[in-house]
Amino acid sequence: MSVHPVVPKPGRGAPQPAPGKPPTSRREGHRRLLFLALAVVLVIVGTITLAVVRSAPPTGTVAPTQPAVPAAPVAAAPATLQDSVDNILSEADEYRIGLALADVSGGAERTFGDQDTFTAASTAKILTAAAYYHLVENGQASLDEPMGDYDAAFQLKAMVNDSNNDSWLLLMDAVGYPQLIAYADSIGVTYDPEQNLLTAADMALILKKLYAGELLDGDHTQQLLSYMQDTNNEDLIPAGSRSGVDVHHKYGEVSGELHDAALLSYRGSTFALVIYTENREGVADDGQAQVIRDLTRAVEDALFPVGLASK
Repeated sequence: MSVHPVVPKPGRGAPQPAPGKPPTSRREGHRRLLFLALAVVLVIVGTITLAVVRSAPPTGTVAPTQPAVPAAPVAAAPATLQDSVDNILSEADEYRIGLALADVSGGAERTFGDQDTFTAASTAKILTAAAYYHLVENGQASLDEPMGDYDAAFQLKAMVNDSNNDSWLLLMDAVGYPQLIAYADSIGVTYDPEQNLLTAADMALILKKLYAGELLDGDHTQQLLSYMQDTNNEDLIPAGSRSGVDVHHKYGEVSGELHDAALLSYRGSTFALVIYTENREGVADDGQAQVIRDLTRAVEDALFPVGLASK
């Protein structure tokens, strides 16, 4: 009797593999998931490592702890007075210009530009006024003395404050031309009233001696200085000066000459500043006035502290 093996019927017993696919177990599935996760982790770690390497500083350097701040630009050194004046003079080379500066407390005068004589115009009225006051102090004249339609005191103020030429002629006649020449010589200035020539340095010396009390007594010095403020022309040195600076001055204008001669006082320091300009064409113009203002500003920037307000 033969024995036949028993073949299970479909649907019973061990599960049948799907057609065309090898059989897999649950353990193999877990192993594949583990390998996939490990690969992902390796990719992430590699990416992070590469980023760190690229951002790291070169070997031997220390990475900054904070972003570098750009260095502030170095400010240019302020121009010297010589440089400032030279620049202005070179830009105004169509004019002949002389500038003198003197510290009333002492020291040598500084001169810039043309140091020859100019027609002094009305700036020389300060010399005439000082000469007349000198006669008064010596008992040779009086402020009450009749002169023209008024007295000498009136003519002095009109000559300086209003720049009246008739008053100037009356006072020069009262002093006398030879005496005026001698008086100028006595204070170190060469002056002929018929030619009316002065250098900027001559005029600066006159102002320096006046303010220092070397020409007149205290009362007459103060009176003359008072006439040199709020004059009939404040468009030159006073207009170029900064607020806070006390200005006493006398301007002058004739033909192509335009001048201003001033005393600048600030916080106990006083300087005589004289600027003489000449237009060779024979007619003064607005450019000369602007040069005088520019030079005034340059001088004050050098002499006095920064921070003075502009007028």
